[in-house]
Amino acid sequence: MPSVVPVLHSEWLKIRSVRSQCVTLAAVFAATVGFSVLICATLGAEEAAERGFDPVRTSLSGLNFGQIAAICFGSIAVAGEYRTGAIRVSLAAVPRRGVFYAAKLTVVGLLVLAVGLITSTTCFVLGQAALGDRGVGIGTPGALRAVVGCGLYLALITLFAAGLAAALRSAPAVMGILIPFLLMLSFVLGDVSQGGGWVDFLPDRAGQQILLQHPDGPLNPWTGTGVLVLWVAAALWVGGRRLTRRDA
Repeated sequence: MPSVVPVLHSEWLKIRSVRSQCVTLAAVFAATVGFSVLICATLGAEEAAERGFDPVRTSLSGLNFGQIAAICFGSIAVAGEYRTGAIRVSLAAVPRRGVFYAAKLTVVGLLVLAVGLITSTTCFVLGQAALGDRGVGIGTPGALRAVVGCGLYLALITLFAAGLAAALRSAPAVMGILIPFLLMLSFVLGDVSQGGGWVDFLPDRAGQQILLQHPDGPLNPWTGTGVLVLWVAAALWVGGRRLTRRDA
């Protein structure tokens, strides 16, 4: 029976040794920080004076772009082994598929959580500096929660993609489904749905409540995160069932 620690080390080596995965992980930071600072730097005085302006959420607005890279990373980290056939070698080395799956998810999740926290902190510091007099400090109510929540959101979205990748065994399929789902569906439905309704329970809408200084709607920051966790848990369960019950 393989020890968990060597399996974790093996999964870490797989990610570190594949250039595309390292580049995709770096893109999470670059896209989120780059777009966040750009949006803060180009924000007009009229927009900042509008009622409901949220300087904390504004400094993290690049998250909508960074999560695309997070989805790609989670998809490739899991489905990449199916594309190359390396999954057979991995399962021969770690016959207990539950251990293999848990180790992969742990490494993927912790890596993106670490990158996400660095990313969100950088976004907040640079974003508030770009906002100038309209900026706020980390001690402002809701600011620290949003910074930590941004990193947590990125990790959960990555695990969501990883679970779907284990189920579908195809990174392009996961990207083709999840990216439009997160970037387009709730935006379109939110515009046509008065008061949001069930749209507020979509994974991105629910999960991003934690980024708001003053959340509105049926979910608060932590219940919104809880809804996202349920979406992620469902995807991971389906992926785990597919992995353990079907041949590689």
